[in-house]
Amino acid sequence: MKNERFFSSAMVAVAIIIAGLALRSAIITFKDRDCHVSVKGLAEQEVKADKVTWPLVYKEIGSDPTAMYGILEQKNAQIVKFLKAGGVKDDEISVNPPSITDRQADNYGNDVLNYRYKATSVITVTSSEVEKIRSLMRKQSELMKQGIPIVSEEFNETNKVVYEFTGLNKVKPAMVEEATTNARATAEKFAADSDSDLGRILHANQGQFSIEDRDATTPYIKTVRVVVTMDYQLD
Repeated sequence: MKNERFFSSAMVAVAIIIAGLALRSAIITFKDRDCHVSVKGLAEQEVKADKVTWPLVYKEIGSDPTAMYGILEQKNAQIVKFLKAGGVKDDEISVNPPSITDRQADNYGNDVLNYRYKATSVITVTSSEVEKIRSLMRKQSELMKQGIPIVSEEFNETNKVVYEFTGLNKVKPAMVEEATTNARATAEKFAADSDSDLGRILHANQGQFSIEDRDATTPYIKTVRVVVTMDYQLD
């Protein structure tokens, strides 16, 4: 009987020891898994715009709609001729219908008007040959000499020159690789400083690519940027 009680007590003691060791192992494993570092990696690249949209805007005033349309057609033809002489192709030129404003209808003060109608004409050039178009922009004073002043629409977003970069897919792989390399370098430095070994990747997140003008004076040069976030286990 005494031997049986001793054996039972011994078994209980062994079970407690085993349970304690298992709990300790579980705690250590949990702590190991919970030890990680989150780092970010940045990659930036300057690129030239590969698409330009150039609206050429001019205005005309008059009181005879028929005569005004004739003048608009003539000036549009002069602008198209100027563009083609500069190497712009037909499919890169879009002649938009003119916008006509009846100044008399909007004359709430009943002022005496010398001209009743105001017309705004927009001819849009869309091209992938950015440098060629920029060269033509510098020569648009030639249109002024022909009596066609191209107006600046600084406060009209739809009539601003727009430069775009459409080759993002070409630079994406190399930029993601660079950002990931930079993130890993940061993680390795952190691991070394904390006397740890850098383990496997627990989680990775590729941020959105952004494309912005390099600065206000060179909108035809873009800065492409991406930030990746990496979580590494520390051993």
